Amino acid sequence: DARAKFSGTPAHIARVGYGVAVKAGAPKPDVSTLEALKGTLLKAQSIAVFPTSAAGAFVQKTFERLGIMEVIKDKLKVQAGPVATPQAVARGEAELGVFLTNVLLAPGVELAGPFPGDLQQDLVFVGAVSTDSKNADAAKAFLDYLKTPDAVSVFNQLQLAKPRGV
Repeated sequence: DARAKFSGTPAHIARVGYGVAVKAGAPKPDVSTLEALKGTLLKAQSIAVFPTSAAGAFVQKTFERLGIMEVIKDKLKVQAGPVATPQAVARGEAELGVFLTNVLLAPGVELAGPFPGDLQQDLVFVGAVSTDSKNADAAKAFLDYLKTPDAVSVFNQLQLAKPRGV
């Protein structure tokens, strides 16, 4: 079996949800409810997305769940990678960016808001120490640090991800 083996129990470090970003300084559209998000996506001239990832596939399914995929498909601006999504918005190549909020919090863009209610799903970041690790003690210490109040404070300050259990 080529799958990695881990010592101990994997630790949930943080979780992050999905949202919508606009160019910095642009008016923030309403995405606070299912209908508001749907209306915002339908009104947008262009939407930067990165569909070739698990997170991107979730975004695509959200468009389908809203019943708008066929209507908006021609305004989707497919990006080469996750960080290209906010970059396209910052450069004005797309009016909106839709992806994980930690990726959307980038220079030149502002978060319009997270996906509302039942549309939201959190991606959980998990850490573990490989049984083949040459620095297992350091890896475990790092994972332990990521769960301390100091590290949680940094997650909260940056609003990049919600600390575990939040």
